[in-house]
Amino acid sequence: MTETLVPGQLTLAQLRRLCSATPPHIALDPACRDGIRASAELVRRATEGDAAVYGVNTGFGKLASTRIARADLATLQLKLLRSHAVGVGEPMSERVVRLILVLKAASLARGYSGVREEVVDGLIDLHNAGVVPVIPCQGSVGASGDLAPLAHLCLPLIGEGEAFYRGERLNGAEALARAGLKPLALGAKEGLALINGTQVSAGLAIDALLTTDRVFEAAVISGALTLDAARGSDGPFDPRIHAVRGQPGQIDCAAAYRALMVGSAIRASHLEGDDRVQDPYCLRCQPQVMGACLDQMRYAAEVLVREANAVTDNPLVFEGLMVSGGNFHAEPVALAADALAVAIAEIGAITERRIAMLVDTVVSRLPPFLTPDPGLNSGFMIVHVTAASLASENKSLAHPASVDSLPTSANQEDHVSMATYAARRLALMLRNTAHIVGIELLAAAQGIEFLRPLTSAPALEGVMRAVRQVSPAMMQDRSLAPDMSAMHDLVSDGAIAEAIEAQIPELHALRLA
Repeated sequence: MTETLVPGQLTLAQLRRLCSATPPHIALDPACRDGIRASAELVRRATEGDAAVYGVNTGFGKLASTRIARADLATLQLKLLRSHAVGVGEPMSERVVRLILVLKAASLARGYSGVREEVVDGLIDLHNAGVVPVIPCQGSVGASGDLAPLAHLCLPLIGEGEAFYRGERLNGAEALARAGLKPLALGAKEGLALINGTQVSAGLAIDALLTTDRVFEAAVISGALTLDAARGSDGPFDPRIHAVRGQPGQIDCAAAYRALMVGSAIRASHLEGDDRVQDPYCLRCQPQVMGACLDQMRYAAEVLVREANAVTDNPLVFEGLMVSGGNFHAEPVALAADALAVAIAEIGAITERRIAMLVDTVVSRLPPFLTPDPGLNSGFMIVHVTAASLASENKSLAHPASVDSLPTSANQEDHVSMATYAARRLALMLRNTAHIVGIELLAAAQGIEFLRPLTSAPALEGVMRAVRQVSPAMMQDRSLAPDMSAMHDLVSDGAIAEAIEAQIPELHALRLA
């Protein structure tokens, strides 16, 4: 299958397809090629003139006032890539790097960057041939573009740097040769256009966003299962409550909780005679908390899709003119990633509170620590401790990265976004939260076992079956580490929601794409 890239019109659904384990080949919409040629021609003419044009015949950053001889213009671009490839740390995932290749190609193909068609085609050829550049994960401050990581991305394009090819880490020249590709010779401005941009920050954030909605959906489902295990009330999900507040995420989440609870014999069993007047906030306020998180996720999605379609290098070509600006500053990505981080932390935080409630017999009215023989067995006592540890770690990671700025380039670049870290830390937060949600599903399923022969709602019984396929009920202590790992994968992969999505169409409203 081939995915056609229409520059400026990428959708979140298309980005999800491009982030899949087996991404499609990509092709460029032919309609954009005239614009690419026109902007490249303007750069060519600029090389023949006497006017100083940043990045074409000048140095970079603080060295912008240094003129470069015409004979050295191609060498200037080559040296730029080499000098800026100074990242450190573990390589970014191949999935993220493939997405970055797509975003870079789509941005350059809008025809405002002054690069030749061969440059855009070269990026697409790397993607389609399975040549995945090695990008160290650290070294960008998210302004003047993601300079170091994008330099690493583009070195294999010219036969340098490193790349993965069919699972093997190779030097760039060898990777190209094995894939049947030839190195590209850069022209004026092309090195600058390649490394100047926000595609790494945006790619990391988009990849995280597309996992966040899976984890979020699983957390809504696990919250409903916990509500039934604790014999809580679905009264707080009454649509009238949420309509008078008017928050859209809250309204959508309440509808999903109501639908998940339909037909529960457990709920019917305590409609009368229950002396509890109100449930704890972790049960009663789920639509309010999760709905607010959903609104944050939707905001982040809007910003990140715009950024995926943006032109973010400098200078830019407009109707015969080259204009310097600052689109490389990744503040929109940084703020969106910070908003996403807070939402991810809150999803984990309220989930951890429900786990704590389940193991507390005073509140849940279930056996202590969800074991039928407490004392001899510790049950879910330390499983909850693990969840608490991860939730606390997320709180530290959620500190806004965008409020930090450290001047670079001899104070020429005196305010930076820190967007790359803001986006990169989301993956760890998501792993933590997926573990917390997986633990809640195990704990809630254990709680339901103590209420048998009563059954939960049909949809939630489907969730019970999915949980029990990887984790039998624990009536005597055993290590739950393998069960927790399996549940993490089910949450991250979206399998929990997939198990019941046909029964609960209201879940569809919680998805971003």
